[in-house]
Amino acid sequence: MKYIETFREGEKINEIFLCKYKQSALTKNGKPYENVILQDKTGMLDAKIWEPGSNGIDDFGVLDYICVTGDLTSFQGALQLNMKRVRKAQPGEYDPADYLPVSERDTGQMYDELKGYIKTIANPYLQKLLSSFFLEDKAFEERFKFHSAAKTVHHGFVGGLLEHTLGVTALCEAFCKQYPILNRDLLLTAAMFHDIGKMEELSAFPANDYTDAGQLIGHIVIGTEWIGGRIRQIPDFPARLGNELKHCILAHHGELEFGSPKKPALVEAVALNFADNMDAKMETLKEAFANIPEGNTEWLGYNRLLESNIRKTGK
Repeated sequence: MKYIETFREGEKINEIFLCKYKQSALTKNGKPYENVILQDKTGMLDAKIWEPGSNGIDDFGVLDYICVTGDLTSFQGALQLNMKRVRKAQPGEYDPADYLPVSERDTGQMYDELKGYIKTIANPYLQKLLSSFFLEDKAFEERFKFHSAAKTVHHGFVGGLLEHTLGVTALCEAFCKQYPILNRDLLLTAAMFHDIGKMEELSAFPANDYTDAGQLIGHIVIGTEWIGGRIRQIPDFPARLGNELKHCILAHHGELEFGSPKKPALVEAVALNFADNMDAKMETLKEAFANIPEGNTEWLGYNRLLESNIRKTGK
């Protein structure tokens, strides 16, 4: 199999892809065509079917695996595939793992690191709460390992939620060493829980799209509800501690306009907001630079998350 990241202008392609997006459109002259986005685990590729009704173009839909023959061209500096022939791929012709973007890190190793943090939590109530999710609930564990942390912005790949959670937890650990004012048990627990609601906000791969609950409620409230429900199952869990933990989750986006139902009122909530924001932005830059040739320090254009024109640092 030849992956999208290796494609070059002028090549002829005969490969199987996952159809991520498909929409009918009209040219300026009123001629119908199809906009298609193709995906494998290395990236996405813009594609066009200029003659949708011609022979050799079979019917297919979003999330179908399709065998495509076509020519690679360049449009406005980006690769584009002119699709000449298309058919639905048959089971056995492809391995779904080749078509899902995945973390560069091993999910088993990352999960072991996360469990290592859980073992260091001294507060017995927080220890029990964390264990009830991450150590005792195997269905939760498998979903958590597989899920993404976002649709497109950052960590939008298999294992992305785990990688982001681990990154935020590591940053919070560093904050605790620098600032003794922080309650380590509370902050690290909040870090490990802060995005669990994304398992309901976003559907599983290959769709990885917003669910009805995600659109109507959002991951912050979903996650807080999960934690509140599990807290009620732990005898004598201190109400004050439970409220402090839930506040950290509710405030972790920092501002009301960024989706937080509450602004940070505890020092741990402030630290969690900074750690979450830092890990998201570092990953955004990493992903933006991933396909830039070594030594290229040209400006890349405006980045919505960073609200700035960005480029790589010169050597």
